[in-house]
Amino acid sequence: MASGAPLGVFDSGVGGLSILAQLRRELPHEDILYLGDTAHVPYGARPDEEIRALTDRAITALHRLGVKAVVNACNTSSAFSLDHLRSRFSIPIIGLVPAVKPAVQATRTGVVGVLATPGTLRGTLLADVIAQWADPAGVQVLKAVSTELVPLVEAGQAGSARTREVLREILRPVADAGADQLVLGCTHYPFLAGSIHAEFGDQFTLVDSGAAVARHTRNTLDRAGLLHDQPTPGQTTYLVTGDPDAARPVIATLTAPSGHNGDKSTRAASPLRIEPITT
Repeated sequence: MASGAPLGVFDSGVGGLSILAQLRRELPHEDILYLGDTAHVPYGARPDEEIRALTDRAITALHRLGVKAVVNACNTSSAFSLDHLRSRFSIPIIGLVPAVKPAVQATRTGVVGVLATPGTLRGTLLADVIAQWADPAGVQVLKAVSTELVPLVEAGQAGSARTREVLREILRPVADAGADQLVLGCTHYPFLAGSIHAEFGDQFTLVDSGAAVARHTRNTLDRAGLLHDQPTPGQTTYLVTGDPDAARPVIATLTAPSGHNGDKSTRAASPLRIEPITT
């Protein structure tokens, strides 16, 4: 595989754009193919086998397009599919692990919250990292789950009144229990940072795995001799399984310098390259 081949990034929808922003900072010279399965989002409430099948179809599509590695930027998909994907494909497959370890290391109250999807809670990755890091440290982990938040982000409503209402309902018990760290266990959830801070102020330090995944991706490509050494900035092409016209304004908002991720250094390719794809 040539180092000049693109890097693939996959998510069930637009949530992986929060990971893409971190990858762009860490790997500014890489060309990236971002595939959002917007025709089937959200994955969280789907049966386990369906999650694996949809993920397999998406990664197969990226593989056929010649990517040199894939970042599976979906917590739910990673919770069910990583072993299967790594047995199917010879290219590096990088998945997500909920950022429980840094939250446990940072907590002062001994209570950590995890905001996740139903699928991530059913999978084994979250339970494994809690057993590995929280339990030995005597840290209590409280889980908050909603089926509404991912569709709200997908609809461009991360800062809406309904989003804030849902966050109040599911996070109030976590706040009342004294949690001072909140693990964002879905790549859609960094886009909710503004709404969470609006409702809970400085109650929580928000913790996600984006920066760590980007560093791990760089190290993985480096070890495999796959880092792109072109001097010019890399280009991003967005591939969506649903309607590109419906995805365009949401992607534009979430990748804009003033997008909901709150990072004014994040800049989208201009103009946005958004293309339909069938998986």
